[in-house]
Amino acid sequence: MNKNEIYEYLKSKNIWYEITEHQAVYNMRDLEKINIPYKEGNAKNLFLHDDKKENYYLITVKGSKKVDLKKFRTDNNTRPLSFASEEELKSILNLTKGSVTPLGTLNDKERKTKIYIDEELLIPNNIIGVHPNDNTASIWLKTTDLINILKDNNVTVNIIKL
Repeated sequence: MNKNEIYEYLKSKNIWYEITEHQAVYNMRDLEKINIPYKEGNAKNLFLHDDKKENYYLITVKGSKKVDLKKFRTDNNTRPLSFASEEELKSILNLTKGSVTPLGTLNDKERKTKIYIDEELLIPNNIIGVHPNDNTASIWLKTTDLINILKDNNVTVNIIKL
């Protein structure tokens, strides 16, 4: 799904969302320069693979939060982790650098990617900001709606404390 297909999908499911169009952003520092409506719901996404490149993980946390990958590995019983390459990002999620988002897993035909969403994104107002498979926009929706969209499309979603 591309950006417009994401918007159409959300409309077809009657899901509330807001869009913030902006210049292309490639990291959280770039996003800090943009006026966004729900700063507390802004999410950071890490696309990882294990050392055998057999398992893929997408970790979603608040934009300001640091992720301890060693602790994540221990807590979730994974093999050693590292960031997936741009080639893996394109071949598995059909995304480009800077546009990593949980919505990209809708493009994962083989359902290789497991999503881990930090429970902090469910409170206080339950709004999350992610890219709509394109880093020139941010889409704001309820975190619970995002989780339901993913689960409805057979994506493995884990809510954890990070």
